Amino acid sequence: MNVNAKHAEVLIQQLRVLVVDDNAFMREVVRGLLSHLGVRTVMEAGDGIAALELIRSASADVVVLDWEMPLLNGAELVRIIRSPGVFPVPDIPIIMLTGHLERWRVVEAARIGVNEFLCKPVSAKSMFDRLLSILLKPRKIIHTGEYYGPAPRKPVLQLTPEPPVEGASLH
Repeated sequence: MNVNAKHAEVLIQQLRVLVVDDNAFMREVVRGLLSHLGVRTVMEAGDGIAALELIRSASADVVVLDWEMPLLNGAELVRIIRSPGVFPVPDIPIIMLTGHLERWRVVEAARIGVNEFLCKPVSAKSMFDRLLSILLKPRKIIHTGEYYGPAPRKPVLQLTPEPPVEGASLH
């Protein structure tokens, strides 16, 4: 979908974003970044329990959350949110924003239904791109086996190695 800058600006302004992080300074940084991007409504929660209540009551459009938090960490929070029939808003888009960059966390985030993954410190462009991706290219929510969340961008089985080019050397 082709979108002009004005249309993107209007879409971003209409978002209601919930920032979930136990670090008050980090919540303020993300709030400032989102405000700079044009998001007019930014809500905050300092832990996963408060986040669940705000998601239920405040009609957030997107959740930006940290991985490491007391009470409920980010992964546990995602598992609760992605429970249709138990949680009232299981389809809400989720952006995991964390300083923990281990590959297993990225894989786990995808496995539990996170829409997007960003590393701290985050740039305005990265956040803007993820928000636009959620708004303009929403992935269908699927329920297969125990998984409930956004459809993968590429099936894992498609990642087969290409045959070697004739005459090419591996050294």
